[in-house]
Amino acid sequence: MFLGDWVLMAAAALGVASLLKAYPPVFFVVKWAGAGYLAYVGINMAVQAIRRARRPAPTAAAAAGGTVEAGTVEAPTPAGRPFRRALFISLLNPKAILFFISFFVQFLDPTYAHPALTFLVLGGIVQLCSALYLTGLIFGGTYLAAQFGRRRRLAAGLTAGVGAIFLGFGIRLATASIS
Repeated sequence: MFLGDWVLMAAAALGVASLLKAYPPVFFVVKWAGAGYLAYVGINMAVQAIRRARRPAPTAAAAAGGTVEAGTVEAPTPAGRPFRRALFISLLNPKAILFFISFFVQFLDPTYAHPALTFLVLGGIVQLCSALYLTGLIFGGTYLAAQFGRRRRLAAGLTAGVGAIFLGFGIRLATASIS
């Protein structure tokens, strides 16, 4: 997320991001790419949740860390490249792009003696706010994951619900206007 934000900030500062505002078809492509990716993530979450709910529950020995017969317990599924996933979500987020185009660039003055300093300070402030927000999400998510770890069906149902919300966000994004 942080790298994606830095890329969007740099693009806005360099004027590249203003192309999206000047040429609506380019924004349209980014918007649909973001909507498609959100829909893909949502559908994938829902499918994985359904698969997880249908798997047999681990035995008591496996939960306690004891020995288990081969084939009784599956290995946990990998996280699925979270860095690349977060980067794509960040870079294809039209709301973030519009934020950096309309808000961020207002505070960058190319005639200032040290425009890079302004960019770095403002970028640092944005990243600090983002870090605080994401830290809250991470700790809250970790707590909830621990709570739902024992309630597999409920966790699977909620994960499928979040997947449906992502799909809804993708549909909402696809139907949103530029203004």
